[in-house]
Amino acid sequence: MTKDAKFVRPLADLRRMDTAIVGGKNASLGEMIGALRESGIRVPGGFATTADAYWAFIKENRLAEPLADELGALKKDKSNLAAIGRAVRKMILDAEIPPPLAEAILRAYHEMAGRSAGKNASVAVRSSATAEDLPEASFAGQLETFLNVRGDKALLEACKKCFASLFTDRAIIYRENHGFDHMEVALSVGIQEMVRSDKAGSGVMFSIDTETGFPRTVLVDGAWGLGETVVQGMVEPDEYLVFKPLLEDPSLRPIIAKTLGAKEKKMVYARGSDSTSKLVDTSRKERTLFVLGDDEVLQLARWACAIESHYGQPMDMEWAKDGESGELFIVQARPETVQSRRETGMLRSFHLKQKGRELVRGQAIGDSIASGEVCRLKSAKEIGQFKEGAVLVTGTTDPDWVPIMKKASAIVTDHGGRTSHAAIVSRELGLTAIVGGGDATKVLEDGQEVTVSCAEGSEGRVYEGILDFDVREIATAEIPKTYTRIMLNLANPSAALRWWSLPADGVGLARMEFIIGNQIKIHPMALVRFDELSDKKARRLITELTKGYDDKCEFFVDTLARGMACIAAARHPDPVIVRMSDFKTNEYADLIGGGQFEPKEENPMLGWRGASRYYSEEYREGFALECRAVRRAREEIGLKNIVIMIPFCRTIDEADNVLKVLADNGLVRGREGLEIYVMAELPANVFLAGEFAERFDGFSIGSNDLTQLVLGIDRDSDRLSGLFDEQNPAVKSAISQLLTSARKSGVHTGLCGQAPSDHPEFAAFLVEHGIESISVSPDSFLNVKTIVADAEGRQKREQGSTLPPSP
Repeated sequence: MTKDAKFVRPLADLRRMDTAIVGGKNASLGEMIGALRESGIRVPGGFATTADAYWAFIKENRLAEPLADELGALKKDKSNLAAIGRAVRKMILDAEIPPPLAEAILRAYHEMAGRSAGKNASVAVRSSATAEDLPEASFAGQLETFLNVRGDKALLEACKKCFASLFTDRAIIYRENHGFDHMEVALSVGIQEMVRSDKAGSGVMFSIDTETGFPRTVLVDGAWGLGETVVQGMVEPDEYLVFKPLLEDPSLRPIIAKTLGAKEKKMVYARGSDSTSKLVDTSRKERTLFVLGDDEVLQLARWACAIESHYGQPMDMEWAKDGESGELFIVQARPETVQSRRETGMLRSFHLKQKGRELVRGQAIGDSIASGEVCRLKSAKEIGQFKEGAVLVTGTTDPDWVPIMKKASAIVTDHGGRTSHAAIVSRELGLTAIVGGGDATKVLEDGQEVTVSCAEGSEGRVYEGILDFDVREIATAEIPKTYTRIMLNLANPSAALRWWSLPADGVGLARMEFIIGNQIKIHPMALVRFDELSDKKARRLITELTKGYDDKCEFFVDTLARGMACIAAARHPDPVIVRMSDFKTNEYADLIGGGQFEPKEENPMLGWRGASRYYSEEYREGFALECRAVRRAREEIGLKNIVIMIPFCRTIDEADNVLKVLADNGLVRGREGLEIYVMAELPANVFLAGEFAERFDGFSIGSNDLTQLVLGIDRDSDRLSGLFDEQNPAVKSAISQLLTSARKSGVHTGLCGQAPSDHPEFAAFLVEHGIESISVSPDSFLNVKTIVADAEGRQKREQGSTLPPSP
């Protein structure tokens, strides 16, 4: 191929410094082939045309002057963009590839084909601009890719189409807006061996969490067939989140989140038609199966880490699985351009001050809130109907939609996942967006006033009406250091990642029941005894929710384990205290299938709850599922910073019974570093603190229940709300007594509750009595941290204390 080196280069000979020759995409492919082969990363081989090849095409067809003239008209009037774009592309498509260039391309193709599938080998033909993937410009998604191209004639035609894609309307206007000279950017064509992902699956991968910027995860999205369905947001893909720090240990499986996507369509090769691919329905079985096995997810994640390490920055990658060989490949890699460039050291918190009627629910992109009037559009050609500041509602988007998206206050789509076009562009533009909204285009009406909220975790919601909300900024550099550990109360796994950069000392309360109630939704005994379940509607719902799992109990264990692991990963290696389930009987009964397994109690608040359930014959099997989930999160996934907390433990005998049941389920205090705390929320925990301390590693004070039981007040009673006060002398006396006893016993003490946020003097009281940690909601963190720092400062001045700040 030496004589053709002016026009074509083998990918294996290219390196990332060759961007000016073959564009960013092709240079990156060559870099991976040459530099990362020893890491086991597989990249399909092939070759790339050079910038010289493109300029030779332009010169031989005498296109430079006509192209410049057409494009120059945009300086005066951009309203003619569509007409100018069509004219420019037609010039290129009507031109001929010069014989020397065509011969060089075909010689390289035949040489590659001879090594693989014969003369008419199937190839992927990708566009790569010489100004692509620079730090100041992201050309991702603006140029064309053609898959399953076979034969000489089809290959040369695909090359011309790639040249023409340098002048799509979206690419033209992007260069206009970013100051690139159209006639100084060249187009390289990458020709790669085709991976038969039409017989398996493909998708997108990021070495950083795309929503929160959490740098210690790899996000993998996947769907059946060719990858365009994921990139263009045509389907809701499977999604996997992998915790990087534990990947080096081959005995661990650190997949901290795993979501089965609908995957209703797939793109496959088209036979006997002009199109190289076609969109078809997936089978019912395919919709219930994950595209990737766990081992494959971990392999891709390790490759992502190796690629990120080699390039020295977060990366955006595309992968494909060959359905014939079963092998995985990386087919593209470029720098991630959103989260990695976001300003650090500043946190923004959005909070809805009121709730309206929920209209649509989907996957949240970002964590902001926006309002406006709905504007439903079917096509980007309807741009004239869009009013600036409206909420764009559509089925899906592609790069042609960007001019409309720039005018929107928020975006809602029926289809797509976190790596779809709508999601990626919304992040780049800083827009509030919900993707995968299902029937948004049917439910939301033109002109309807709505509020789009992505500030409530992984699920975004569209509410009726213009709702009031707060926005708060927190500068992390201004947060003081304290000796007392300030931890977070967290329940929603996805929300946990939002707060990763907040300098907290761990999680003081992770409520297991949130994951059970919001993600699992099923009563554990209804899974254990599914065959005995008499409620036919519940049986149908459970069958639907547990699709993809042969063992229905495994659905509970797997979902709960990954939920806990996600929270623990966000704060690793700091402790994350997970409270075992503390539903009341009426709350358990509201879970799917729960009515059959729960008694009706006059006062569930003081009934069969907490520790008393765990060793009872009526719930022991359900508690065993909780224990299996904890073990999986700690021992298989590897998040050993998880600490167990037992709620509502009334007596010493009950404590012994619970510890025995935990041990019977493989959770032995001290083994594998396991710590077990008890929630101090009953007067009995205070009076017998010394004996409880012999059995547990720490106390976590539940100020709400303790206040309720010390004062004899139903905390939910409106009539008695004026009497409910954590600062009542009797409650403070109980807390003081507990802290003194715990200190003598040498066990940990903490408090989780709202009181320190609402009452600065209460936080000061806790500090004065030597509490080790205070756990609060994330939006109260700064306030409480400041209060505690002031209290510690006064204590130091008054007592001459030399308390060191916490790390």
